[in-house]
Amino acid sequence: MAENLVRSVLVANRGEIAWRLLRACRELGVRAIAVYSEADRDAPWLEAADEAHLLGPTPAAQSYLDGERVVEVARRAGAEAVHPGYGFLSESADFAQAVADAGLVWVGPPAAAITAMGDKLSARAAATAAGCPVVPGTMEPTTDPRAVADFAATAGFPIAIKAAYGGGGRGLKVVREPRELEDALEGAQREAIASFGRGEVYVERYLTRPRHIEIQVLADTHGHVLHLGERDCSTQRRHQKLIEEAPAPGLAPELRAQMGEAAIRVAREVGYVGAGTLEFLVEGGEFFFLEMNTRLQVEHPVTELVTGHDLAHWQLRIASGQALDFEQADVTLRGHAIEARINAEHVAASFAPSPGVIRRWRPPAGPGVRVDEGADTGWEIPGDYDSLVAKLIGFGATRDEARRKLARACEEFVVEGVPTTLDFHRFALVHPDFVAGEVSTISVEREWDLSPIGSAAPASSGAGPRTPSRSIVVEVAGKRLPVDVFEPEAEQRRRRRSTKGATVASGPGELTAPMQGTIVKTAVSVGDPVSAGDVVAVLEAMKMENNISADRDGVISALEVAAGSAVNVGDLVAVVSDG
Repeated sequence: MAENLVRSVLVANRGEIAWRLLRACRELGVRAIAVYSEADRDAPWLEAADEAHLLGPTPAAQSYLDGERVVEVARRAGAEAVHPGYGFLSESADFAQAVADAGLVWVGPPAAAITAMGDKLSARAAATAAGCPVVPGTMEPTTDPRAVADFAATAGFPIAIKAAYGGGGRGLKVVREPRELEDALEGAQREAIASFGRGEVYVERYLTRPRHIEIQVLADTHGHVLHLGERDCSTQRRHQKLIEEAPAPGLAPELRAQMGEAAIRVAREVGYVGAGTLEFLVEGGEFFFLEMNTRLQVEHPVTELVTGHDLAHWQLRIASGQALDFEQADVTLRGHAIEARINAEHVAASFAPSPGVIRRWRPPAGPGVRVDEGADTGWEIPGDYDSLVAKLIGFGATRDEARRKLARACEEFVVEGVPTTLDFHRFALVHPDFVAGEVSTISVEREWDLSPIGSAAPASSGAGPRTPSRSIVVEVAGKRLPVDVFEPEAEQRRRRRSTKGATVASGPGELTAPMQGTIVKTAVSVGDPVSAGDVVAVLEAMKMENNISADRDGVISALEVAAGSAVNVGDLVAVVSDG
């Protein structure tokens, strides 16, 4: 065991990040303790732990959010420290304090720093105090539609409505005209409450074509604060990242230096300790503070690859009281790394979450390829959690080499049983904008033609994804030939344990659920006239909201759901009849 390290760590998370942290503990000779929900009883990452404990009997969706239960399990298991990973309780100041109050070591920043940066408005104030520019916007949380409308009237459109107490793109809505305000505010508040337990929002000017650049900081308890360079996270959908890379292509050296220095000032302003990330928007040669994530980031592997520093190891070392053994001048970026998030999502259906059973899982390998996975063959991806199932990273001496390695790895990656974002990555990595390093945060959704990936059928059609549901190999005249099988959605539903139960075949005017989830809002009543594209209902799945819209003009003749209704793939939601 490494000298002066905590002896045992409970990893209060799941999926690929739990696997990553359990491995880090084992590498350092630290006893690794896992926890799991009812939905994760057979999770593959549990095999990496020295021991694992059930968090039940709370519902699966809430298990990892039950701070009292996590602390209770940690004490019973004899854990010396708790590592929260990311998501769930990782940015909860109350949980961090509860861990400390229980006499356990918190692998993260002090509760006071989480409080300062967890509230985006206080984070903006801290950034301002540190001399870091922020996007113009409101400085007080609100739930009042009039306050949102007043800001829009003054600042002009477009504006962004954001959850005040969260991040990761949850509870963020862009409003481009007045008639969208009310629905956008309601949607932002719903997502904020579902993800963070609070519905307050704030409003800021929406930059039209920015890049999303973030700075990785590292701080110890001995007063040392430094940064490990930047990452470009501009390739996004729904304000959530799809591809991240380090360093950021084409970023002016002087701007890079200014952002790094600003990040260190902000971290010092709030007394930060551990690994953290400051996110910025960059447009027209200017940068603006967006938020600080007081935890390890999903995209941390690209920084590890280009700096040679293991961030998970450093988190454990810093929490154990060790000092950083290098200075800012020692940080050198070598090569280039690009990460693709592999999500269980149907790209051609507007990135709709797609939980289900993985029938085959074969990750790629080879020089310059890293896979941080949270799945395996036979694993059933639950609908209770985020859609991320793995991260695939390519590393090379140059950006183009890293891009080509990642593209090759995406071609080799085999996932059968559920649609994933792999087809998107195969498309994006050869897109001229990405090849040139000229991607903005709006490129994927507003500038790129994604039709080559496959045409999405209307939500009412029940059509299956363009990606094959499974692949087989046949031999013809002594020649080996791979064959992709495209099964009808009805057959796929029959084969998937995740979608057991009654389904409804889609007929003319029938709107069916495109995925398993919960209806959070109905926008119509029986007898209401609708036009093609009008929202009929909003379905929440895997922490994301998805609109079910009318596929033609007509009148709502049947509405089979209400707010709170649970639906499976293909369940009838509404019927649009001729007016």
